[in-house]
Amino acid sequence: MERETLVRVDRVGKKFCRDLKTSLWYGVKDLTSEFLGRSKTDDVALRPKEFWAVKDISFELKRGECLGLIGRNGAGKSTLLKMLNGLIKPDKGRIEMNGRIGALIELGSGFNPILTGRENIYNNGSVLGISKKEIEAVMEEIIAFSEIEEFIDTPVQYYSSGMKVRLGFSVAVHMKPDVLILDEVLAVGDSGFKMKSFNKINEMMRTAAVIFVSHSMPNVANITNKILLMDQGQADYYGNDISEGIDRYFNEFGGYNPRAEFNDYAELIDLTIHPSPHYADRSEPEMPVIDYGHDIVFDLKMRADQKFDEFHIKLQITDKDLKIVGIYDSHHFDECVVNHGGELSMRAVVPNSIFINGEYAVTVFIQKLDKENNRFDILGVYRYWKKFKMRSSKGLGVVPSVVYLPGRLEQRLLETKE
Repeated sequence: MERETLVRVDRVGKKFCRDLKTSLWYGVKDLTSEFLGRSKTDDVALRPKEFWAVKDISFELKRGECLGLIGRNGAGKSTLLKMLNGLIKPDKGRIEMNGRIGALIELGSGFNPILTGRENIYNNGSVLGISKKEIEAVMEEIIAFSEIEEFIDTPVQYYSSGMKVRLGFSVAVHMKPDVLILDEVLAVGDSGFKMKSFNKINEMMRTAAVIFVSHSMPNVANITNKILLMDQGQADYYGNDISEGIDRYFNEFGGYNPRAEFNDYAELIDLTIHPSPHYADRSEPEMPVIDYGHDIVFDLKMRADQKFDEFHIKLQITDKDLKIVGIYDSHHFDECVVNHGGELSMRAVVPNSIFINGEYAVTVFIQKLDKENNRFDILGVYRYWKKFKMRSSKGLGVVPSVVYLPGRLEQRLLETKE
């Protein structure tokens, strides 16, 4: 049975004016045209000082689907969401939204600051056309999920940012919307509540359509099954290949370049990352591919100043959000590199890697422990020196967004060469 289409966006566009006075004048002219009943066409030309904030965006979303809406700040995401939520009208194109719409597109949006949390729950439900009896049936669930039971009868103006997010999200998901729109709201709040919220979104996707806006690509990869990348108001990529959309996002708007940040006392001669056997013949040397659950094997060659008889290495794995997701520190495992002079070879192994699909970079730190002062002296830093890709055969929906902690990794050192 084919699932119901809940959101249909067809060549939607919205233009704004850079000058306030000109914008007001254009607004008067447009209102006059509407009042006189002049027909609106999609052949809309820009007038002086106008620009397209959103242009020719099209997509469909069925029940059970989650669209990841991504792009840098100013790409037009918020403008598109406001049109979807009915806050502003498109200048061209057509938007069809079916069923009950739940939206949380700004922190504390829809809350009256002088009313209590409980009163705001009733207000939000009434706006969505929900009866008082229906609201009362889920009131305790909303309060319990938001984790602000002792403050529910306190005016919202005294709530912290995290409390507003918890209450707003809880109201939005418990009103059983057919379409749920979330704009970066989960960027605020503690990790425990975020985890619970993502589990709730996954649960809701059985009966609703979700539009999720975020700059956190691990979150996008974990919960979405469609992706729309926007750039300067237009669609740069739209499809079901989440990895492709995320890769394009980072290639255009992010990324990190390798650089030798400091190498006065130690030199990294070579760093090789071995692809999984399945990808051995298909991986590029600059971007080896690792299968989910396989070991990541790093072979390093380096030399250090002979005045240092031993030193430690630290491998720092960073995702494309520049967030550290894995650290190996030889000092943590009481494994130091003995410096016999000349070229030194070693191997580090990250076992059973379960990073989500995506691209990662490895930064190498070479450091000497100053036991007297209980600190590390840096001998060399090679930032984002090599990259690799993770690929999962299990599907994005089951690959956890795991942050490796120090001590979760292992290392085996090869014999050093004199």
